[in-house]
Amino acid sequence: MRIVRRVGASPRERGSATGQTCPDIFELSDGDFAVIGREATAELDSELPSDAARADYERIVVISRETLVRAKRDIPDA
Repeated sequence: MRIVRRVGASPRERGSATGQTCPDIFELSDGDFAVIGREATAELDSELPSDAARADYERIVVISRETLVRAKRDIPDA
């Protein structure tokens, strides 16, 4: 598994002064996506809807709205 490309604008393009420690989204060589975001499992786990579940090895990660909105154009429809 490898990172193939960034999805959306880079942190620097979104206004990060350093461009190094901001949320980010990447498409992987197997077609999945990886995200860099703030770990919020403890904060949001009890807020999950009744039809949602999280495995022990999964974490809830928060990215900014701007990060996802600016990635929308790069996310494939299928």
